[in-house]
Amino acid sequence: MDIELLEIRDFLAANHPFDQLPEAALSELPTRLQVRYFRRDTVISETNSLDNYLYLIRTGAVEMFSAENELLARLGEGDVFGYRASRRPNQIEHHCTALEDALIYQLSAQDVDRLCEHHTQFAYFFGSVVGDRLRDAVSHAAQVTHSQVNLITTPISELLKREPVSISPSASIYETAKKMAEERVSSILVIAKGQLAGIVTDRDLRNRVVAEALDVNLPITEIMTFNPTSLKEDAFAFQAQLHMARHNIHHLPITRGEGIAGMITATDLTKHQTTSVVYMVSDIFKQDNIQHMREVADKIPDLLVNMAAAEASADSVGHVITSITDAITTRLLQLAEERLGAPPVRYVWVAAGSQARNEQTAKSDQDNCMIIDDTYDPKLHGDYFKELAKFVCDGLNACGYVYCPGEMMATNDKWRQPLRVWKEYFSNWITQPEPMSLMLTSVFFDMRRVYGSRNLFRDIADHALEMTRGNRIFLAFMSGNALSHQPPIGFFRNFVLIKGGEHNQTFDVKHNGIVPIVDLARVYSLAAGSKSVNTLDRLEVVAEGGEITSEGARDLKDALEFISYLRIQHQARLIKAGQPADNFMSPDHLSHFERNHLKDAFSVVRSMQNVLSQRYKM
Repeated sequence: MDIELLEIRDFLAANHPFDQLPEAALSELPTRLQVRYFRRDTVISETNSLDNYLYLIRTGAVEMFSAENELLARLGEGDVFGYRASRRPNQIEHHCTALEDALIYQLSAQDVDRLCEHHTQFAYFFGSVVGDRLRDAVSHAAQVTHSQVNLITTPISELLKREPVSISPSASIYETAKKMAEERVSSILVIAKGQLAGIVTDRDLRNRVVAEALDVNLPITEIMTFNPTSLKEDAFAFQAQLHMARHNIHHLPITRGEGIAGMITATDLTKHQTTSVVYMVSDIFKQDNIQHMREVADKIPDLLVNMAAAEASADSVGHVITSITDAITTRLLQLAEERLGAPPVRYVWVAAGSQARNEQTAKSDQDNCMIIDDTYDPKLHGDYFKELAKFVCDGLNACGYVYCPGEMMATNDKWRQPLRVWKEYFSNWITQPEPMSLMLTSVFFDMRRVYGSRNLFRDIADHALEMTRGNRIFLAFMSGNALSHQPPIGFFRNFVLIKGGEHNQTFDVKHNGIVPIVDLARVYSLAAGSKSVNTLDRLEVVAEGGEITSEGARDLKDALEFISYLRIQHQARLIKAGQPADNFMSPDHLSHFERNHLKDAFSVVRSMQNVLSQRYKM
């Protein structure tokens, strides 16, 4: 092979999807290419002829347009177009123009068909468009080997090994205990007219009967837990684990339709996963000092590494990690109340940011606030709530959740206020959307109750949503603020990297990759008046309500999952190397597959940002 052909072969090998071809196919390919040069503003392909060739840009840049001359994309070195790479079924095809002088390799559709027929991995690229490729990439990233038995992909139904053990509510305590002993179970379901009425556990018999010297001839209704929480059998085991962790329970009834399918326990789950969030949360609630809680929190990086190794979805990782943060926060509040006494008036502790969205990873700072009942009197009650907030925020910091650099914490007097003040805050932010107001709403529109009064939280959430629903002026300002975070991809689909400093030649995958999607989902969710806070939930809701197309929502969800997945793998890699987790990713650490699909994900975000900017023009 002469030097020129060898140089072309090396260029092909460095770019996707040609990097998926074996050596023999790569070596033959340069002789089958046509090398074409297009002057600036030259039409490369008229409408309806793109499918005849696959084009690979060697140098220069290309603009792709719809039949209506709407700019669809700008492509640069290493990008491909034509054939089925840029085509959606049942849609009008595109045409392209050289944005600047361009050298392009052109391969006939017949040659591409032949390569696809013999090389499956190469064919995969052309079977999908951007959104579909992202979905396939997410699916590929989430695959686990059969030897890696884990809770992420295990249906609850697989954990049910026996028929449910139950008893009538008319049975006595003695009869119930006897049946539990005979059946060798640690819990029993109380069924009335075919419906779940209650549950009794070994702990109930120990604490409510033996410890209280209760008459065992009394009906079981005297000690059972009425209307226990439950899950459906088609849920996944990790959802059961989260449910048990959040409710601090070890026995969970499982339903099938209107009836009962069985019961699973924390032990059932730990048999399938060594690092159990249920037991970590249980340990947290057993602790009576911050040092011991810190020892449990120190296991979070290992938990993330284990979930990354099992290639768990980013969504499940976020929920699992956040459930531990919730437990630590709740336990600190319980300890604070034990230390300071019962609160003098009602209050609710609220998480903001990624904790509120259930999207935390191994690196998180604090975002929290406190809403207090309007009977609050600063002179009478101020010291109590100030001390409570300090105890909790100091405790969170000791457990690895560092203080918020912007002081978005309940220790800040501004974020520890009665309900009426919070309503004034939101009213002012929404009616006077200055830059600071928009920044604050971006934080506090992602709110979730962690501990305390449900009614107080519902009041402020309803007030905020009522003011934003249909408020196009405010939504336009929010849109402008959301567009301030741009994905790190340049004019020609090249990565835009930080230059100089500690993070030289990297990009911030959180603030420039994930935050733009979070911002988009928030704006559309507010427009829809949705109470959802989790980003995937928001996208689901707004698609159903027509705020964005179902296809657009699906593409954003897949982009978020893939970008977040790479972020988790990046953080796990740092943790395993003994380094602190961060969000600064280098393209050099990504495979060809990951780089190209990350570009797809960023392109999806950029496209959806353009749609948002057109919808809410100032």
